[in-house]
Amino acid sequence: MATTTEQPIGRPQRLATYTADVGERTLVGQRVDGAVRISDVPADGRGRSYLVEPELGSMPELEALVADYKAKAKKLGYVPMHGWF
Repeated sequence: MATTTEQPIGRPQRLATYTADVGERTLVGQRVDGAVRISDVPADGRGRSYLVEPELGSMPELEALVADYKAKAKKLGYVPMHGWF
């Protein structure tokens, strides 16, 4: 009988915060099935959440994504994943 090793879902980790037209937002990283996923969620827990990146491979990629995302949010004034490009 073969067994599988399930990788647990990690605790969400706050990576950064920023302010958009809809209020305070948080970028959250969480390990899911061995991959690090990044989401953009409302800081107060109310409102729409967005999956920013389904799988990151390294810490430099994570750092670059967070820096770029925050800069884009500041420039746009709204949630970059909202799609008003």
